[in-house]
Amino acid sequence: MQAQALSSNGGATMVTCRALGQGSRALLAVPAVHPALQRAVHPQKQRRARLALRPAAVAELERVVAPTPSLQPPGQGQKQVTIVYKFGGSSVATAERLMEVADIVCSFPEHLPCVVLSAMGKTTNLLLQCGDEALRTPPADIPALAPLKAIRDLHLETAEKLGVDVATREEVEALVTQLTQLLVGISIMQDLTPRAKDSLVSFGERLSTRLFAAYLNAQGVPARQYDAYQIGVTTSDNFVNAEVNYELTLPAVREALTFGASEQRHLPIVTGFLGRGLQTGAITTLGRGGSDLTCTLLGAALGLPEVQVWKDVDGVLTADPRIVDSATPVSRLTFEEATELAFFGATVLHPLAMQPAHDCNVGVRVKNSYNRTAPGTLITEERDMKDALMTSIVCKNNVTLVDIGSTRMLGQFGFLSQVFEIFSRNKISVDVVATSEVSVSLTLDPAKTLWERDLIVEELDGLMQDFEGIAKAHYRRGMAIISLICNVKRTSTILERAFRVLNREQINVQMMSQGASKTNIALIVNDTEAKEALRALHEEFFGTPN
Repeated sequence: MQAQALSSNGGATMVTCRALGQGSRALLAVPAVHPALQRAVHPQKQRRARLALRPAAVAELERVVAPTPSLQPPGQGQKQVTIVYKFGGSSVATAERLMEVADIVCSFPEHLPCVVLSAMGKTTNLLLQCGDEALRTPPADIPALAPLKAIRDLHLETAEKLGVDVATREEVEALVTQLTQLLVGISIMQDLTPRAKDSLVSFGERLSTRLFAAYLNAQGVPARQYDAYQIGVTTSDNFVNAEVNYELTLPAVREALTFGASEQRHLPIVTGFLGRGLQTGAITTLGRGGSDLTCTLLGAALGLPEVQVWKDVDGVLTADPRIVDSATPVSRLTFEEATELAFFGATVLHPLAMQPAHDCNVGVRVKNSYNRTAPGTLITEERDMKDALMTSIVCKNNVTLVDIGSTRMLGQFGFLSQVFEIFSRNKISVDVVATSEVSVSLTLDPAKTLWERDLIVEELDGLMQDFEGIAKAHYRRGMAIISLICNVKRTSTILERAFRVLNREQINVQMMSQGASKTNIALIVNDTEAKEALRALHEEFFGTPN
Protein backbone atom coordinates (compact mmCIF):
# COMPACT_ATOMS: atom_id res chain seq x y z
CA MET A 1 0.00 0.00 0.00
CA GLN A 2 1.37 3.45 -0.88
CA ALA A 3 0.11 6.85 0.25
CA GLN A 4 1.24 10.41 -0.39
CA ALA A 5 -0.06 13.94 0.21
CA LEU A 6 -1.14 15.72 -2.96
CA SER A 7 -2.27 19.01 -1.47
CA SER A 8 -3.37 20.61 1.77
CA ASN A 9 -6.22 23.08 1.87
CA GLY A 10 -8.41 24.37 4.68
CA GLY A 11 -7.30 21.78 7.24
CA ALA A 12 -7.92 18.84 4.91
CA THR A 13 -5.33 16.82 3.06
CA MET A 14 -5.88 15.01 -0.21
CA VAL A 15 -4.39 11.54 0.13
CA THR A 16 -3.87 9.14 -2.73
CA CYS A 17 -3.75 5.42 -1.97
CA ARG A 18 -2.51 2.86 -4.45
CA ALA A 19 -3.27 -0.79 -3.91
CA LEU A 20 -0.20 -2.71 -4.93
CA GLY A 21 -0.70 -4.51 -8.19
CA GLN A 22 -4.07 -2.84 -8.86
CA GLY A 23 -2.93 0.26 -10.72
CA SER A 24 -5.90 2.29 -9.47
CA ARG A 25 -5.91 5.60 -7.59
CA ALA A 26 -8.47 7.10 -5.28
CA LEU A 27 -8.61 10.56 -3.73
CA LEU A 28 -10.00 11.14 -0.27
CA ALA A 29 -10.23 14.26 1.86
CA VAL A 30 -9.43 13.60 5.49
CA PRO A 31 -9.71 16.21 8.24
CA ALA A 32 -6.24 16.06 9.75
CA VAL A 33 -3.00 16.15 7.81
CA HIS A 34 -0.48 14.41 9.99
CA PRO A 35 -2.51 11.56 11.57
CA ALA A 36 -3.84 10.47 8.18
CA LEU A 37 -0.42 10.56 6.59
CA GLN A 38 1.15 8.83 9.58
CA ARG A 39 -1.49 6.11 9.41
CA ALA A 40 -0.98 5.60 5.70
CA VAL A 41 2.80 5.74 5.72
CA HIS A 42 3.54 4.20 9.11
CA PRO A 43 1.33 1.20 9.90
CA GLN A 44 2.42 1.13 13.54
CA LYS A 45 0.65 4.49 14.07
CA GLN A 46 -2.49 3.41 12.29
CA ARG A 47 -4.57 2.84 15.41
CA ARG A 48 -4.07 6.36 16.79
CA ALA A 49 -4.73 7.88 13.39
CA ARG A 50 -8.05 6.07 13.11
CA LEU A 51 -9.25 7.69 16.33
CA ALA A 52 -8.43 11.11 14.89
CA LEU A 53 -10.46 10.60 11.72
CA ARG A 54 -14.20 11.09 11.37
CA PRO A 55 -16.04 7.70 11.33
CA ALA A 56 -17.26 8.26 7.77
CA ALA A 57 -13.76 9.13 6.61
CA VAL A 58 -12.34 6.07 8.36
CA ALA A 59 -14.84 3.78 6.67
CA GLU A 60 -14.15 5.27 3.27
CA LEU A 61 -10.39 5.16 3.73
CA GLU A 62 -10.61 1.51 4.82
CA ARG A 63 -12.66 0.73 1.74
CA VAL A 64 -10.09 2.37 -0.50
CA VAL A 65 -6.93 0.91 1.04
CA ALA A 66 -8.28 -2.55 1.91
CA PRO A 67 -6.62 -5.36 -0.04
CA THR A 68 -8.65 -7.08 -2.68
CA PRO A 69 -10.27 -10.18 -1.09
CA SER A 70 -8.37 -13.29 -2.13
CA LEU A 71 -10.40 -16.00 -0.41
CA GLN A 72 -13.48 -17.70 -1.77
CA PRO A 73 -16.25 -18.48 0.76
CA PRO A 74 -16.47 -22.27 1.24
CA GLY A 75 -19.65 -24.29 1.41
CA GLN A 76 -21.56 -22.49 -1.32
CA GLY A 77 -24.96 -24.13 -1.60
CA GLN A 78 -24.75 -25.85 1.79
CA LYS A 79 -27.72 -25.20 4.04
CA GLN A 80 -26.04 -26.06 7.36
CA VAL A 81 -22.57 -26.54 8.88
CA THR A 82 -21.07 -29.74 7.48
CA ILE A 83 -17.82 -30.04 9.48
CA VAL A 84 -15.98 -28.61 12.50
CA TYR A 85 -12.31 -27.63 12.27
CA LYS A 86 -10.23 -27.00 15.38
CA PHE A 87 -6.86 -25.19 15.28
CA GLY A 88 -4.51 -25.16 18.26
CA GLY A 89 -2.27 -22.44 19.62
CA SER A 90 0.78 -23.20 17.47
CA SER A 91 -1.41 -23.17 14.34
CA VAL A 92 -2.65 -19.64 15.16
CA ALA A 93 0.48 -18.27 16.85
CA THR A 94 0.97 -15.26 14.54
CA ALA A 95 -0.89 -13.09 12.06
CA GLU A 96 0.74 -15.04 9.26
CA ARG A 97 -0.44 -18.33 10.75
CA LEU A 98 -3.99 -16.96 11.06
CA MET A 99 -3.88 -16.04 7.39
CA GLU A 100 -2.70 -19.56 6.56
CA VAL A 101 -5.51 -21.06 8.67
CA ALA A 102 -8.03 -18.91 6.82
CA ASP A 103 -6.63 -20.22 3.54
CA ILE A 104 -6.93 -23.82 4.81
CA VAL A 105 -10.51 -23.26 5.92
CA CYS A 106 -11.44 -21.91 2.51
CA SER A 107 -9.52 -24.56 0.55
CA PHE A 108 -12.20 -27.22 0.98
CA PRO A 109 -15.10 -25.66 -0.99
CA GLU A 110 -17.41 -28.65 -0.44
CA HIS A 111 -17.69 -27.93 3.29
CA LEU A 112 -19.39 -25.16 5.26
CA PRO A 113 -17.24 -25.28 8.39
CA CYS A 114 -17.54 -24.18 11.98
CA VAL A 115 -14.09 -23.24 13.29
CA VAL A 116 -12.88 -23.66 16.88
CA LEU A 117 -9.74 -21.75 17.87
CA SER A 118 -7.34 -21.88 20.78
CA ALA A 119 -5.50 -18.82 22.08
CA MET A 120 -2.64 -17.49 19.97
CA GLY A 121 0.70 -19.19 20.63
CA LYS A 122 1.76 -18.95 24.28
CA THR A 123 -1.02 -16.53 25.28
CA THR A 124 -2.54 -18.89 27.87
CA ASN A 125 0.82 -19.26 29.60
CA LEU A 126 1.30 -15.50 29.52
CA LEU A 127 -2.13 -14.99 31.08
CA LEU A 128 -1.29 -17.38 33.91
CA GLN A 129 2.00 -15.54 34.38
CA CYS A 130 0.06 -12.28 34.58
CA GLY A 131 -2.06 -13.70 37.38
CA ASP A 132 0.95 -14.88 39.36
CA GLU A 133 2.78 -11.58 38.95
CA ALA A 134 -0.33 -9.55 39.84
CA LEU A 135 -0.19 -11.03 43.35
CA ARG A 136 3.28 -9.46 43.79
CA THR A 137 2.63 -6.17 41.99
CA PRO A 138 1.04 -2.94 43.30
CA PRO A 139 -2.26 -2.08 41.52
CA ALA A 140 -0.78 1.06 39.95
CA ASP A 141 1.99 -0.96 38.30
CA ILE A 142 -0.27 -3.64 36.75
CA PRO A 143 -0.40 -2.01 33.26
CA ALA A 144 3.40 -2.26 33.07
CA LEU A 145 3.54 -6.05 33.63
CA ALA A 146 5.77 -7.59 30.95
CA PRO A 147 3.44 -10.54 30.09
CA LEU A 148 0.46 -8.17 29.87
CA LYS A 149 2.40 -5.92 27.49
CA ALA A 150 3.34 -8.98 25.41
CA ILE A 151 -0.33 -9.98 25.14
CA ARG A 152 -1.41 -6.46 24.23
CA ASP A 153 1.32 -6.02 21.62
CA LEU A 154 0.72 -9.43 20.03
CA HIS A 155 -2.99 -8.90 19.49
CA LEU A 156 -2.86 -5.23 18.46
CA GLU A 157 -0.02 -5.90 16.03
CA THR A 158 -1.93 -8.90 14.68
CA ALA A 159 -4.98 -6.69 14.17
CA GLU A 160 -2.83 -4.28 12.18
CA LYS A 161 -1.29 -7.01 10.03
CA LEU A 162 -4.66 -8.63 9.34
CA GLY A 163 -6.18 -5.30 8.36
CA VAL A 164 -9.32 -5.83 10.44
CA ASP A 165 -11.97 -3.16 10.80
CA VAL A 166 -11.99 -0.38 13.40
CA ALA A 167 -14.78 -1.97 15.45
CA THR A 168 -12.76 -5.14 15.94
CA ARG A 169 -9.64 -3.22 16.93
CA GLU A 170 -11.64 -1.31 19.49
CA GLU A 171 -13.12 -4.57 20.75
CA VAL A 172 -9.62 -6.00 21.15
CA GLU A 173 -8.55 -2.93 23.09
CA ALA A 174 -11.65 -3.18 25.26
CA LEU A 175 -10.86 -6.81 26.11
CA VAL A 176 -7.26 -5.90 26.99
CA THR A 177 -8.63 -3.15 29.25
CA GLN A 178 -10.95 -5.66 30.94
CA LEU A 179 -8.00 -8.00 31.41
CA THR A 180 -6.00 -5.19 33.01
CA GLN A 181 -8.89 -4.38 35.35
CA LEU A 182 -9.16 -8.04 36.39
CA LEU A 183 -5.44 -8.10 37.19
CA VAL A 184 -5.79 -4.91 39.23
CA GLY A 185 -8.56 -6.62 41.21
CA ILE A 186 -6.32 -9.64 41.82
CA SER A 187 -3.57 -7.30 43.00
CA ILE A 188 -5.90 -5.44 45.38
CA MET A 189 -7.51 -8.57 46.82
CA GLN A 190 -4.22 -10.48 46.94
CA ASP A 191 -6.12 -13.58 45.89
CA LEU A 192 -6.19 -15.56 42.67
CA THR A 193 -9.15 -17.89 43.04
CA PRO A 194 -9.94 -20.74 40.61
CA ARG A 195 -12.92 -18.71 39.40
CA ALA A 196 -10.68 -15.72 38.70
CA LYS A 197 -8.17 -17.97 36.92
CA ASP A 198 -10.86 -19.22 34.55
CA SER A 199 -11.92 -15.68 33.76
CA LEU A 200 -8.27 -14.74 33.31
CA VAL A 201 -7.33 -17.45 30.82
CA SER A 202 -10.56 -16.99 28.82
CA PHE A 203 -9.18 -13.80 27.27
CA GLY A 204 -6.86 -15.76 24.96
CA GLU A 205 -9.63 -17.52 23.03
CA ARG A 206 -11.91 -14.48 23.14
CA LEU A 207 -9.21 -12.39 21.46
CA SER A 208 -8.08 -14.91 18.82
CA THR A 209 -11.58 -15.73 17.59
CA ARG A 210 -12.56 -12.08 17.21
CA LEU A 211 -9.47 -11.32 15.16
CA PHE A 212 -9.94 -14.38 12.97
CA ALA A 213 -13.63 -13.74 12.26
CA ALA A 214 -12.87 -10.11 11.39
CA TYR A 215 -10.09 -11.16 9.02
CA LEU A 216 -12.38 -13.59 7.19
CA ASN A 217 -15.00 -10.86 6.80
CA ALA A 218 -12.35 -8.48 5.48
CA GLN A 219 -11.46 -11.14 2.91
CA GLY A 220 -15.05 -11.44 1.73
CA VAL A 221 -15.85 -14.61 3.67
CA PRO A 222 -18.93 -14.13 5.89
CA ALA A 223 -18.02 -15.13 9.45
CA ARG A 224 -19.35 -14.52 12.95
CA GLN A 225 -17.60 -14.87 16.29
CA TYR A 226 -19.23 -16.86 19.11
CA ASP A 227 -18.14 -17.32 22.71
CA ALA A 228 -18.84 -20.97 23.56
CA TYR A 229 -20.57 -20.03 26.80
CA GLN A 230 -22.99 -17.81 24.88
CA ILE A 231 -24.16 -20.61 22.58
CA GLY A 232 -25.03 -22.99 25.39
CA VAL A 233 -21.85 -24.84 26.48
CA THR A 234 -22.88 -25.48 30.09
CA THR A 235 -20.61 -27.05 32.67
CA SER A 236 -20.25 -27.86 36.34
CA ASP A 237 -18.90 -25.11 38.58
CA ASN A 238 -15.66 -26.99 39.16
CA PHE A 239 -13.46 -24.11 38.04
CA VAL A 240 -10.25 -24.85 36.06
CA ASN A 241 -11.45 -28.38 35.28
CA ALA A 242 -15.18 -28.14 34.61
CA GLU A 243 -17.23 -31.05 33.32
CA VAL A 244 -19.64 -30.56 30.42
CA ASN A 245 -23.35 -31.00 31.11
CA TYR A 246 -24.20 -32.84 27.90
CA GLU A 247 -27.94 -32.98 28.57
CA LEU A 248 -28.16 -29.18 28.53
CA THR A 249 -25.32 -28.40 26.14
CA LEU A 250 -26.06 -30.56 23.09
CA PRO A 251 -29.57 -29.24 22.32
CA ALA A 252 -28.58 -25.64 23.11
CA VAL A 253 -25.56 -25.68 20.81
CA ARG A 254 -27.58 -27.40 18.07
CA GLU A 255 -30.17 -24.62 18.19
CA ALA A 256 -27.58 -21.82 18.31
CA LEU A 257 -25.57 -23.08 15.31
CA THR A 258 -28.44 -24.19 13.08
CA PHE A 259 -29.24 -21.64 10.37
CA GLY A 260 -32.78 -20.43 9.88
CA ALA A 261 -34.38 -20.63 6.45
CA SER A 262 -33.77 -16.93 5.72
CA GLU A 263 -30.54 -16.54 7.69
CA GLN A 264 -27.34 -15.67 5.83
CA ARG A 265 -24.90 -18.55 5.82
CA HIS A 266 -21.63 -17.75 7.54
CA LEU A 267 -18.69 -19.47 9.21
CA PRO A 268 -19.21 -19.72 12.99
CA ILE A 269 -15.90 -19.00 14.75
CA VAL A 270 -16.13 -20.41 18.28
CA THR A 271 -13.90 -20.12 21.33
CA GLY A 272 -12.43 -23.42 22.41
CA PHE A 273 -11.84 -24.42 26.02
CA LEU A 274 -14.64 -22.32 27.59
CA GLY A 275 -18.06 -22.90 29.13
CA ARG A 276 -20.45 -21.38 31.65
CA GLY A 277 -21.06 -22.77 35.14
CA LEU A 278 -24.58 -24.06 35.66
CA GLN A 279 -25.08 -22.58 39.13
CA THR A 280 -22.79 -19.53 39.10
CA GLY A 281 -23.19 -18.44 35.48
CA ALA A 282 -19.45 -17.66 35.51
CA ILE A 283 -16.93 -18.52 32.80
CA THR A 284 -15.40 -21.96 33.30
CA THR A 285 -12.63 -23.83 31.50
CA LEU A 286 -12.44 -27.47 30.42
CA GLY A 287 -8.82 -27.98 31.45
CA ARG A 288 -5.64 -27.86 29.41
CA GLY A 289 -6.32 -29.00 25.85
CA GLY A 290 -10.07 -28.55 26.29
CA SER A 291 -10.42 -27.00 22.83
CA ASP A 292 -10.31 -30.54 21.43
CA LEU A 293 -13.36 -31.30 23.57
CA THR A 294 -15.11 -28.18 22.29
CA CYS A 295 -14.54 -29.41 18.73
CA THR A 296 -15.98 -32.89 19.25
CA LEU A 297 -18.77 -31.46 21.40
CA LEU A 298 -19.92 -29.17 18.57
CA GLY A 299 -19.67 -32.04 16.08
CA ALA A 300 -21.83 -34.21 18.32
CA ALA A 301 -24.38 -31.44 18.84
CA LEU A 302 -24.70 -30.87 15.09
CA GLY A 303 -24.83 -34.59 14.27
CA LEU A 304 -21.83 -34.42 11.93
CA PRO A 305 -20.04 -37.49 10.54
CA GLU A 306 -16.57 -36.02 11.07
CA VAL A 307 -14.66 -33.25 12.80
CA GLN A 308 -11.03 -32.31 12.14
CA VAL A 309 -8.44 -31.36 14.75
CA TRP A 310 -5.58 -29.51 13.05
CA LYS A 311 -2.23 -29.74 14.85
CA ASP A 312 1.44 -29.27 13.96
CA VAL A 313 2.14 -32.95 13.16
CA ASP A 314 0.91 -35.28 10.40
CA GLY A 315 -1.66 -36.95 12.65
CA VAL A 316 -1.13 -39.38 15.52
CA LEU A 317 2.36 -40.88 15.26
CA THR A 318 3.91 -44.22 16.20
CA ALA A 319 5.99 -42.41 18.87
CA ASP A 320 6.94 -38.94 20.04
CA PRO A 321 8.96 -37.49 17.11
CA ARG A 322 11.05 -35.47 19.57
CA ILE A 323 12.42 -38.76 20.88
CA VAL A 324 12.12 -41.10 17.89
CA ASP A 325 13.17 -39.50 14.61
CA SER A 326 11.66 -42.34 12.56
CA ALA A 327 8.13 -42.00 14.00
CA THR A 328 5.49 -42.22 11.28
CA PRO A 329 1.76 -41.35 11.11
CA VAL A 330 -0.88 -43.90 12.06
CA SER A 331 -3.68 -43.93 9.47
CA ARG A 332 -6.49 -45.36 11.64
CA LEU A 333 -7.27 -45.58 15.36
CA THR A 334 -10.24 -46.60 17.46
CA PHE A 335 -11.64 -44.28 20.12
CA GLU A 336 -10.34 -46.66 22.78
CA GLU A 337 -6.82 -46.57 21.34
CA ALA A 338 -6.89 -42.77 21.04
CA THR A 339 -8.09 -42.41 24.64
CA GLU A 340 -5.33 -44.67 25.95
CA LEU A 341 -2.75 -42.76 23.93
CA ALA A 342 -3.97 -39.46 25.33
CA PHE A 343 -4.00 -40.60 28.94
CA PHE A 344 -0.55 -42.15 28.76
CA GLY A 345 1.54 -39.46 27.18
CA ALA A 346 0.48 -38.53 23.63
CA THR A 347 -0.13 -34.79 23.48
CA VAL A 348 -1.98 -34.74 20.17
CA LEU A 349 -5.51 -35.11 21.55
CA HIS A 350 -7.21 -34.27 24.83
CA PRO A 351 -8.41 -37.48 26.54
CA LEU A 352 -11.93 -36.25 27.31
CA ALA A 353 -12.42 -35.16 23.69
CA MET A 354 -13.16 -38.76 22.81
CA GLN A 355 -16.33 -38.98 24.92
CA PRO A 356 -18.82 -36.98 22.79
CA ALA A 357 -17.27 -38.36 19.59
CA HIS A 358 -17.65 -41.92 20.87
CA ASP A 359 -21.16 -41.41 22.23
CA CYS A 360 -22.47 -39.77 19.06
CA ASN A 361 -20.35 -41.73 16.54
CA VAL A 362 -18.49 -38.69 15.21
CA GLY A 363 -15.24 -39.50 13.40
CA VAL A 364 -12.22 -37.42 14.46
CA ARG A 365 -9.49 -36.74 11.92
CA VAL A 366 -6.16 -35.32 13.11
CA LYS A 367 -4.43 -33.24 10.44
CA ASN A 368 -1.38 -30.99 10.08
CA SER A 369 -1.92 -27.27 9.52
CA TYR A 370 1.66 -27.03 8.23
CA ASN A 371 1.06 -29.85 5.70
CA ARG A 372 -2.56 -29.71 4.64
CA THR A 373 -2.23 -32.41 1.96
CA ALA A 374 -1.24 -35.09 4.49
CA PRO A 375 -4.19 -37.48 5.05
CA GLY A 376 -3.77 -37.45 8.83
CA THR A 377 -5.22 -39.98 11.27
CA LEU A 378 -8.90 -40.97 11.32
CA ILE A 379 -10.30 -42.06 14.69
CA THR A 380 -13.52 -44.08 14.63
CA GLU A 381 -15.46 -46.59 16.72
CA GLU A 382 -13.93 -49.65 15.07
CA ARG A 383 -11.17 -50.61 12.64
CA ASP A 384 -9.83 -53.81 11.12
CA MET A 385 -7.44 -55.32 13.68
CA LYS A 386 -6.78 -58.56 11.80
CA ASP A 387 -3.20 -57.72 10.83
CA ALA A 388 -2.51 -55.19 13.61
CA LEU A 389 0.26 -55.86 16.11
CA MET A 390 1.66 -52.57 17.44
CA THR A 391 -0.08 -49.22 16.86
CA SER A 392 1.96 -46.72 18.84
CA ILE A 393 4.35 -46.52 21.78
CA VAL A 394 4.10 -43.60 24.18
CA CYS A 395 5.92 -42.54 27.33
CA LYS A 396 4.71 -40.74 30.45
CA ASN A 397 7.60 -39.34 32.50
CA ASN A 398 8.02 -38.11 36.07
CA VAL A 399 5.80 -40.84 37.53
CA THR A 400 5.69 -41.89 41.18
CA LEU A 401 5.47 -45.63 41.88
CA VAL A 402 3.89 -46.73 45.17
CA ASP A 403 4.24 -50.26 46.60
CA ILE A 404 1.73 -51.21 49.32
CA GLY A 405 1.80 -54.50 51.24
CA SER A 406 -0.84 -55.60 53.73
CA THR A 407 0.30 -56.09 57.33
CA ARG A 408 -2.54 -58.54 57.95
CA MET A 409 -3.06 -62.22 57.17
CA LEU A 410 -4.10 -63.64 53.84
CA GLY A 411 -7.81 -63.66 53.16
CA GLN A 412 -8.57 -60.40 54.97
CA PHE A 413 -11.55 -58.67 53.38
CA GLY A 414 -11.53 -55.06 52.28
CA PHE A 415 -7.78 -54.46 51.87
CA LEU A 416 -8.04 -52.95 48.40
CA SER A 417 -11.09 -50.89 49.30
CA GLN A 418 -9.16 -49.40 52.25
CA VAL A 419 -6.20 -48.61 50.00
CA PHE A 420 -8.26 -46.75 47.41
CA GLU A 421 -10.28 -44.99 50.09
CA ILE A 422 -7.03 -43.39 51.26
CA PHE A 423 -6.25 -42.16 47.73
CA SER A 424 -9.80 -40.87 47.36
CA ARG A 425 -9.59 -39.00 50.66
CA ASN A 426 -6.36 -37.35 49.52
CA LYS A 427 -7.87 -36.54 46.09
CA ILE A 428 -5.06 -38.36 44.26
CA SER A 429 -5.68 -40.10 40.94
CA VAL A 430 -4.11 -43.45 40.09
CA ASP A 431 -2.76 -44.36 36.64
CA VAL A 432 -1.64 -47.99 36.50
CA VAL A 433 -2.38 -50.76 39.01
CA ALA A 434 -1.02 -54.28 39.60
CA THR A 435 -2.52 -56.24 42.50
CA SER A 436 -2.43 -59.49 44.45
CA GLU A 437 -4.43 -60.52 47.50
CA VAL A 438 -2.11 -58.80 49.96
CA SER A 439 -0.19 -56.23 47.93
CA VAL A 440 -0.73 -53.57 45.34
CA SER A 441 1.65 -51.52 43.20
CA LEU A 442 0.42 -48.43 41.42
CA THR A 443 1.49 -45.20 39.81
CA LEU A 444 0.17 -41.78 40.74
CA ASP A 445 -1.27 -39.29 38.30
CA PRO A 446 -0.80 -35.55 39.01
CA ALA A 447 -4.12 -33.75 39.39
CA LYS A 448 -5.66 -33.32 35.95
CA THR A 449 -6.10 -29.56 36.09
CA LEU A 450 -4.94 -26.58 34.07
CA TRP A 451 -2.15 -26.02 36.62
CA GLU A 452 -1.14 -29.66 37.07
CA ARG A 453 1.85 -30.43 39.22
CA ASP A 454 3.48 -33.42 40.83
CA LEU A 455 3.12 -34.18 44.51
CA ILE A 456 5.84 -32.71 46.73
CA VAL A 457 7.84 -34.89 49.13
CA GLU A 458 5.90 -33.72 52.21
CA GLU A 459 2.59 -34.71 50.59
CA LEU A 460 3.93 -38.14 49.66
CA ASP A 461 5.31 -38.71 53.14
CA GLY A 462 1.95 -37.77 54.61
CA LEU A 463 0.24 -40.19 52.23
CA MET A 464 2.52 -43.03 53.36
CA GLN A 465 1.63 -42.32 56.99
CA ASP A 466 -2.07 -42.73 56.17
CA PHE A 467 -1.39 -46.42 55.46
CA GLU A 468 -0.05 -47.09 58.94
CA GLY A 469 -2.01 -49.82 60.68
CA ILE A 470 -3.24 -51.53 57.50
CA ALA A 471 -0.18 -51.71 55.24
CA LYS A 472 3.49 -50.98 54.75
CA ALA A 473 3.88 -48.44 51.97
CA HIS A 474 6.81 -46.79 50.27
CA TYR A 475 7.23 -44.79 47.08
CA ARG A 476 9.79 -44.32 44.34
CA ARG A 477 9.93 -41.16 42.29
CA GLY A 478 11.59 -40.73 38.91
CA MET A 479 9.77 -43.52 37.10
CA ALA A 480 8.19 -43.64 33.64
CA ILE A 481 5.29 -45.53 32.03
CA ILE A 482 5.99 -47.03 28.60
CA SER A 483 2.58 -47.78 27.08
CA LEU A 484 2.35 -50.26 24.22
CA ILE A 485 -0.84 -49.43 22.34
CA CYS A 486 -1.31 -52.72 20.58
CA ASN A 487 -3.50 -55.68 19.67
CA VAL A 488 -3.67 -57.34 23.09
CA LYS A 489 -5.05 -60.51 21.53
CA ARG A 490 -1.44 -61.08 20.47
CA THR A 491 0.00 -60.44 23.94
CA SER A 492 2.38 -63.40 23.96
CA THR A 493 4.12 -62.32 20.76
CA ILE A 494 4.29 -58.69 21.85
CA LEU A 495 5.68 -59.37 25.33
CA GLU A 496 8.21 -61.90 24.08
CA ARG A 497 9.65 -59.37 21.64
CA ALA A 498 9.42 -56.44 24.08
CA PHE A 499 11.23 -58.21 26.95
CA ARG A 500 13.87 -59.60 24.60
CA VAL A 501 14.66 -56.05 23.48
CA LEU A 502 14.66 -54.60 26.99
CA ASN A 503 16.87 -57.43 28.26
CA ARG A 504 19.31 -56.77 25.44
CA GLU A 505 19.43 -53.09 26.42
CA GLN A 506 19.78 -54.06 30.12
CA ILE A 507 16.62 -52.16 31.07
CA ASN A 508 14.69 -53.64 34.00
CA VAL A 509 10.90 -53.45 34.08
CA GLN A 510 9.85 -52.44 37.61
CA MET A 511 6.16 -53.24 37.11
CA MET A 512 3.83 -54.40 34.35
CA SER A 513 0.07 -53.98 33.99
CA GLN A 514 -2.48 -55.16 31.47
CA GLY A 515 -5.84 -54.14 32.80
CA ALA A 516 -9.37 -54.22 31.43
CA SER A 517 -8.21 -52.29 28.37
CA LYS A 518 -7.70 -54.53 25.36
CA THR A 519 -5.38 -52.03 23.73
CA ASN A 520 -2.68 -51.16 26.26
CA ILE A 521 0.20 -52.95 28.01
CA ALA A 522 2.00 -50.68 30.51
CA LEU A 523 5.64 -51.19 31.47
CA ILE A 524 7.16 -49.16 34.33
CA VAL A 525 10.88 -48.35 34.01
CA ASN A 526 13.30 -45.85 35.51
CA ASP A 527 12.83 -42.40 34.02
CA THR A 528 16.50 -42.22 33.09
CA GLU A 529 16.06 -45.27 30.84
CA ALA A 530 12.71 -44.31 29.31
CA LYS A 531 13.96 -42.67 26.10
CA GLU A 532 16.37 -45.52 25.41
CA ALA A 533 13.58 -48.04 26.00
CA LEU A 534 11.18 -46.15 23.74
CA ARG A 535 13.68 -45.97 20.87
CA ALA A 536 14.61 -49.65 21.18
CA LEU A 537 10.99 -50.82 21.27
CA HIS A 538 10.06 -48.60 18.32
CA GLU A 539 12.92 -50.02 16.30
CA GLU A 540 11.79 -53.56 17.16
CA PHE A 541 8.15 -53.13 16.16
CA PHE A 542 8.32 -50.50 13.42
CA GLY A 543 11.89 -50.72 12.11
CA THR A 544 13.80 -47.85 10.57
CA PRO A 545 12.45 -46.53 7.26
CA ASN A 546 14.91 -46.67 4.40
